Amino acid sequence: MSTSDRNTTMGVDRSYEIRTHGCQMNVHDSERLAGLLEDAGYVRAAKDGEAADVVVFNTCAVRENADNRLYGNLGQLAPKKASRPGMQIAVGGCLAQKDRDTIVRRAPWVDVVFGTHNIGQLPALLDRARVQQEAQVEIAESLEAFPSTLPTRRESAYAAWVSISVGCNNTCTFCIVPALRGKEKDRRPGDILAEVEALVAEGVIEITLLGQNVNAYGSDIGDRQAFSQLLRACGRVEGLERVRFTSPHPRDFTDDVIAAMAETPNVMPQLHMPLQSGSSRVLKAMRRSYRQERFLGIIEKVRAAMPHAAISTDIIVGFPGETDEDFEETLHVVREARFAQAFTFQYSKRPGTPAAEMDGQLPKAVVQERYERLVALQEEISWEENKKQVGRTLEVLVAEGEGRKDDATRRLSGRAPDNRLVHFTRPEEPVRPGDTVTVEISYAAPHHLLAEGPTLGVRRTRAGDAWERRNSEPEADAGGGVMLGLPTVGVPEPLPANSGGCTAC
Repeated sequence: MSTSDRNTTMGVDRSYEIRTHGCQMNVHDSERLAGLLEDAGYVRAAKDGEAADVVVFNTCAVRENADNRLYGNLGQLAPKKASRPGMQIAVGGCLAQKDRDTIVRRAPWVDVVFGTHNIGQLPALLDRARVQQEAQVEIAESLEAFPSTLPTRRESAYAAWVSISVGCNNTCTFCIVPALRGKEKDRRPGDILAEVEALVAEGVIEITLLGQNVNAYGSDIGDRQAFSQLLRACGRVEGLERVRFTSPHPRDFTDDVIAAMAETPNVMPQLHMPLQSGSSRVLKAMRRSYRQERFLGIIEKVRAAMPHAAISTDIIVGFPGETDEDFEETLHVVREARFAQAFTFQYSKRPGTPAAEMDGQLPKAVVQERYERLVALQEEISWEENKKQVGRTLEVLVAEGEGRKDDATRRLSGRAPDNRLVHFTRPEEPVRPGDTVTVEISYAAPHHLLAEGPTLGVRRTRAGDAWERRNSEPEADAGGGVMLGLPTVGVPEPLPANSGGCTAC
């Protein structure tokens, strides 16, 4: 008897909650986990603070003390589980893949432990744990099914992730992801486009192509221009208005990709490309296969092809052995590149990575001082770059939940083509998430733009229709989201990202 049948015969709707930590791939995986659970008869728990019948932790292992945070959360749930017969707790994701042998030992009230390669087994493992009354630990060493072939409960009616590859072939010394997600495996182009077309048919107008090293797509199938060809193919999908991708690696950022971005109208003028360090010496120690000159050369080519492109990055401050001179090189690249935004991190040891054992670990005070200088510089540059947007007329895709102060300010929020966040005056005519508005930018702050004048135009879209349908359905009140089952014809043999697990790749 299947889990779904058993839930039906029991006459009980078991509720679930998924707590997601980490990168875009974990978010993508959590949507799949939600889809799997709902396909098996579970319902999303109400957001009223009550404990769900099943709580799933989708974990990240790339930050120091990630395990302590997990066990702290598990400890908080222990008394709730003890007082609630039948409640189950599952732990999946990168930390589960890494610490498979210790989770149940340290938290014996956990019912299921599953890894990054077998998320499709979660409903069966929960069922087995309930029947056998003992913890089920199942960690696959290779991917059992590409995540995008699984049912999904999408959080957005108008935008969606599309995973094009899983795993990573790089050996960056600060990153544990390849050990947890495996070597890169590419999805077939026809399967990717089939998913994109299915999403568009559901009302989606924006997709983000996802991979741990997204622009290395093609290395597994032997085609070095596969990624640029995929971008151009997405440009031919009728009804698809916005295409983004994350995160590319400078090593694989070739001229054909830049040309495809510039020449494909629905590929947005936005690029997130991790720098990590501006020092070529530190980049070598990180095993990053590019140097400062190569990185700045890519920025120059992108700007020449797309003058209005917004470029963002990731930077690690205080990598082992980083000197004052190395840090000054990072500041130099930031000044030259003029990033619209930078996600800055103080280096922390990732257990299991080569960098954690390197000599030259820096004192916290030194790292903190450098970090504050970098943040101050980037804040100044972000503000200057955003001020250049004042007076421009932009088409903004209306978002749901982007503006935390929208109700108080009588504004709505959304994303410009270059992904800048725009808060705009609420138009007189009704507008829905997924619709677009045309506005003129009147003010710039470091992290957002304002359009304080009247809205110049509203365009109702299929995505707005999809959002309205979702929110008008009675069952949507309980949990929201959009179910999408995808065809599996032509799916490769069992082949993970953001970028799969690490936003700092």
